[in-house]
Amino acid sequence: MSKMDAEEIINYIGNAKKVTPVKAYIKGNIDKLNIPDNVENFSTDSFGILFGDYKDIEPLLKNAAVDDYYIEASAQNSAVPMLDIKHINARIEPGAIIRDQVEIGDNAVVMMGAVINIGAEIGNGTMIDMGAVLGGRAIVGENSHIGANAVLAGVIEPASADPVRIGNNVTVGANAVVLEGVQVGDNAVVGAGAIVTKNVAANEVVAGVPAKVIKVKDQKTTDKTHIEDTLRKL
Repeated sequence: MSKMDAEEIINYIGNAKKVTPVKAYIKGNIDKLNIPDNVENFSTDSFGILFGDYKDIEPLLKNAAVDDYYIEASAQNSAVPMLDIKHINARIEPGAIIRDQVEIGDNAVVMMGAVINIGAEIGNGTMIDMGAVLGGRAIVGENSHIGANAVLAGVIEPASADPVRIGNNVTVGANAVVLEGVQVGDNAVVGAGAIVTKNVAANEVVAGVPAKVIKVKDQKTTDKTHIEDTLRKL
């Protein structure tokens, strides 16, 4: 997958066909329905499950051959599908929401409830913990840890804005927020609950609201933020 810049992402979203993907459970005389080729059809003569855009499925539901139906909708006028994760060499747990045009490195981990928006990049061996949010174009380097419910702010518009960039071997604590355009250098540590409004240099430890440098990373901090390789085994 080729990396998209901000203008390309904006055009991708703006020009994409907007769809309302649904799953329809229907019963009746299914063999009498003229089901379009662009609707995935898993049916018998009397019962069927259809996957497709609601505008293609809705006319079928009004057909007299359908006795009853139930609809599950996953989005409304969505411009960006979910990422196809089947062949990604990473551990992705249930409930993670990952949109198309996201790059995920080898042996990365994306935990339950994480939200990864279009254009984000996750490096090899990095863990995105439960409930963390990576906004559009957010970049995280290798062997880093983005803590539970942390937020890396997204920057898709304006297209000229710089995205959040998190370096290699960085720890971002739970509930921390890194604002638009902030750059966090390699081996840095962002304390839990911090609001990071300015760039963080390599090896700095920051904490507070707004975040301030409290020390340079030492051995004690390194030990407390050690990355466990076992958790990244596939």
